[in-house]
Amino acid sequence: QAVVDFERLGEHAAAFQGHDVGFCCLGTTRAKAGADGFVRVDRDYVAQVAELAQAGGCKHFVLQSSQGANRHSRFLYLRVKGEVEKLVQAVGFDRCTILRPAVLLCKRQESRPMEWMAQQFLSIVARVFPTAYSVPVETVARAMVATVLQPGEGKVEVLENEAIHKLGKA
Repeated sequence: QAVVDFERLGEHAAAFQGHDVGFCCLGTTRAKAGADGFVRVDRDYVAQVAELAQAGGCKHFVLQSSQGANRHSRFLYLRVKGEVEKLVQAVGFDRCTILRPAVLLCKRQESRPMEWMAQQFLSIVARVFPTAYSVPVETVARAMVATVLQPGEGKVEVLENEAIHKLGKA
């Protein structure tokens, strides 16, 4: 494990050397970081990490994005996720896998009351529509690993929530 200063990523290029596969789940919230901070973390840092990983020899980059990611969206969150997907693809990895999970179901140490309420509701909805609106983080993690262990379906693969569920349970 290497600890890096994201404000000085270029100084940590050695941490990105010699890895065949890169996994990126980096992100924050607008509430926690403000609009500018959110963009810096979710787009700029992720794009820099991808560039450093590719320069260091990474062949397959696996990015956790978001359901609904669209660089033309009017919503900041979805627009930034769409922008970073495009930036990561442009880096030129031999293989790039983008996962677009719906609402992540997990326990957090920090208090997010609205997210907690949404998770409670979605856990009930998931009993009827298990792959539609949410996904446990453990399922996303298993799907990310599974993408590396299976042959790819092209240079860029985009996995939506239902595919994440299937792959994460395989």
